[in-house]
Amino acid sequence: MDLELYKKQALQKQGEHRKFLEGLKKKPPKNLDYIVQDAHEEVFEAIDCLGCANCCKTTGPLYTEKDIERIARHLRMKPADFEAKFLRTDEDNDKVLQHLPCFFLNDDNTCSIYDVRPKACREYPHTDRKKIYQINNLMIKNTVICPAAYEFVESMMTRIKK
Repeated sequence: MDLELYKKQALQKQGEHRKFLEGLKKKPPKNLDYIVQDAHEEVFEAIDCLGCANCCKTTGPLYTEKDIERIARHLRMKPADFEAKFLRTDEDNDKVLQHLPCFFLNDDNTCSIYDVRPKACREYPHTDRKKIYQINNLMIKNTVICPAAYEFVESMMTRIKK
């Protein structure tokens, strides 16, 4: 998987993608959620996240209190110790990883805490959510990081000719 090529294409098409997604926001098709689900399933049949893991290498998820408690319990740590060892508070006052790539990313691109991973990781790249137009800015950012997000927007554009 050529991540640089995907990134280059995503940056070149950002304007076109933004215009398309804004059009969805202004006038969403009645069956948008079904179209989104079909596009999501199609993309993830073709793209294997384990062949990429760019999200885990370049962007850290936001950790909620529930995430911290669940993961700390799994690691048999106190939540405060988990935070001290792995997290920092960013400029938006969110709890995020101290360092990238993610500490829990294994050499084979699997996740050592997959079953208890943060909510943000479970939902990424957010291509299967209802009312997809509510996260247009996030989707544009994700197309530069995630080949599946890029292919998802491309698929949506093909499916909904506007």
